[in-house]
Amino acid sequence: MENRHDEESPVNREAFEIEHREKKNKAEEEEEEGLSIEQIFDGKRVPSWQEQLTFRAFAVSFFLGIMFSVIVMKLNLTTGIIPSLNVSAGLLGFFFVKTWTKFLEKSNHLKQPFTRQENTVIQTCIVATCEIAFSGGFGSYLFGMSNVIAKQTTEENNPQNIKNPKLSWMIGFLFLVSFLGLFSLVPLRKIMIIDYKLIYPSGTATAHLINSFHTPQGAKLAKKQVKALGKFFSFSFLWGFFQWFYTASDGCGFNNFPTFGLEAYDNRFYFDFSGTYVGVGMICPHIVNVSVLLGAILSTGILWPLIDSRKGDWYAKDLSPTSLHGLQGYRVFIAIAMILGDGLYNFALVISRTVIAFIRQMRNKDNIINPTHDGTSPTVARVSYDDQRRTELFLKDQIPLPVAIGGYITFAVVSIIALPHIFPPLKWYFILVPYIFAPVLAFCNAYGCGLTDWSLASTYGKLAIFTIGAWAGASHGGVLAGLAACGVMMSIVTTASDLMQDFKTGYLTLASPRSMFVSQVIGTAMGCVIAPCVFWLFYKAFHDIGMPGSQYQAPYAIVYRNIAILGVDGFSSLPKHCLTLCYVFFATAILVNLVRTLVGKKVARFIPLPMAMAIPFYLGSYFAIDMFIGTVILFIWQKTNKAKAEKFAPAVASGMICGDGIWTLPASVLALAGVKPPICMKFLSRGTNQQVDDFLAKLS
Repeated sequence: MENRHDEESPVNREAFEIEHREKKNKAEEEEEEGLSIEQIFDGKRVPSWQEQLTFRAFAVSFFLGIMFSVIVMKLNLTTGIIPSLNVSAGLLGFFFVKTWTKFLEKSNHLKQPFTRQENTVIQTCIVATCEIAFSGGFGSYLFGMSNVIAKQTTEENNPQNIKNPKLSWMIGFLFLVSFLGLFSLVPLRKIMIIDYKLIYPSGTATAHLINSFHTPQGAKLAKKQVKALGKFFSFSFLWGFFQWFYTASDGCGFNNFPTFGLEAYDNRFYFDFSGTYVGVGMICPHIVNVSVLLGAILSTGILWPLIDSRKGDWYAKDLSPTSLHGLQGYRVFIAIAMILGDGLYNFALVISRTVIAFIRQMRNKDNIINPTHDGTSPTVARVSYDDQRRTELFLKDQIPLPVAIGGYITFAVVSIIALPHIFPPLKWYFILVPYIFAPVLAFCNAYGCGLTDWSLASTYGKLAIFTIGAWAGASHGGVLAGLAACGVMMSIVTTASDLMQDFKTGYLTLASPRSMFVSQVIGTAMGCVIAPCVFWLFYKAFHDIGMPGSQYQAPYAIVYRNIAILGVDGFSSLPKHCLTLCYVFFATAILVNLVRTLVGKKVARFIPLPMAMAIPFYLGSYFAIDMFIGTVILFIWQKTNKAKAEKFAPAVASGMICGDGIWTLPASVLALAGVKPPICMKFLSRGTNQQVDDFLAKLS
């Protein structure tokens, strides 16, 4: 008995230690749950703003910035739907630097511990880098200037309205226009973040994520999330590699799998086995994915067959499939009408809410500082320890006002002088006017984004296309001038709202505003080089880029160019009844949005989004099936295990998006090297297959 007891005692002791450890961890968790965030971190020193800017932070940001730029570029050139990558950036930034510091710690070479402030700097730099891939217009206004897109239209294709992509001028253009937004709202950061306490939902969610990573329990969860991300990253990357072997020529491979039959495939309704869009569907809200599918069914299943039946009456039979005087014209301009209707409605809604909220803030400002009956300020009485601590550090490192104003004026003057040399139709006074009004519009966009998390950068860009394009006129390069002005305006309002989001994240993680600003500047500079280089890789590797039906057809490029053409030429070139249908869908988009606003959030979440519905009107339905499958997977996961789905779904989706996106890099290199896949997997109807067999039999 004694021997047996001696043999079992280590096991009992180990079991006791495990139980004791679990109880201790549980007690610590319960204790932490009773504390606020800043009380949990109270014992930890907050590094100075210079210490938050580390070499390792920017080294990791550089490599992750390249990865996310590839992903954003691929999404830009395929569907134009780009989910928020903030969570993925924060998670991967935490993983890589934590791994780095763990290695240094074991070798006794760690000089500076990894803090949540440094994590915030990394996330800010990564997002600023990959954001240039979107605001740079590589899938919209900038590529819309090219001859590839111009050939698909029939109006205003003279040389003064065409500017083909070239690495040198694209990098120069981005450096000229991408920094003004950073300086435009810096003086208002205290008003936006502290005085008006704007929410900035994305910035707040990212801050909570980073704060949780740097608690003991959060670090454990982050490791599990990274493990899930890595697993699905590997699967998605290998799946992309496997698919490559079957794409020897156009129309081959799993991307052209007629899932629902050949007739549905001919109408662009099929599942293309894309890990990217299944992942996007898991990140996007359910209503977005359902709206995309509904738009696909309405357009591909109903509207286009009906219009096609009027061939010979509404438009000529012998037109090219890409001609805007035929069915393609209805596809493009009805989509534009819905996008403009949705965008203008939300523009008016956000502006009105911004004005109302701003007036209320100004009216309540006096009440905020008035004392109560007991002589205390109601604001002071309600301020928590967290708010006091965050406000103190947020106001500590001021960004001098002369730096902000001087930076804006300097970049404005340089770009006013330099931009006309890149775009001759864009006269200096066409640039001066947007720069005068840009800070006001940037404030409106940043304020509205703080209230609703909805950025209207593309809407401001479209307004610039119409105004500057019409001002320049059709005979003086108005199309090119309008598209270039769109880039100027979009860059300013996008970077301004992004910076304010980052200030909110920094406020909640005690990261210095100076480190946030410097990180944004460095990330923007990286993006001005990385994004054009990534686009150039796509442009050179895939020779059918921008063409209808190709893998990278850049749908918004032709949309933006046609908006510019409408701005200078009017509607005279549209096919029969196209303008009437545009009016109908424009009004429908506004009406649907109005209903969504009036019925309240509980009912509105079941009403489709016109903007999301418009995308498959032009592109087709293949990605709609992918995204809907992603949302079904998430829905089932949430029903079976909601807590686990909330924790791991973003990581799983990010892994699928990143893996498939990163495969694009080796695929591009192989294409540039002239290495072609060995197999073509193509699907034919029974009759066509019989004809092919008969033809081959005759040859043999």
